[in-house]
Amino acid sequence: MSTVKEHFSVYHFSQSNPEGPDSDNVPALLRRVADSIDDLGAVEVQDVVVFSDFADDGEIQFSATVYYHLAEDPEDER
Repeated sequence: MSTVKEHFSVYHFSQSNPEGPDSDNVPALLRRVADSIDDLGAVEVQDVVVFSDFADDGEIQFSATVYYHLAEDPEDER
């Protein structure tokens, strides 16, 4: 039987493309985000949000925020 938690913690990180000619390269950003998730090890991804904004030079710059839980969260033992 599963239990409903009253509260939980979620971790997150954000990444963006470097400013410059490839700042609008969404596939490159998603590859970098996927590599970063792999580097975290055993995590459960809750959400991935991709944003676009204008850089100082007027170019579109994309970023992504990943929200995740540790696969074996110490709070699960409470």
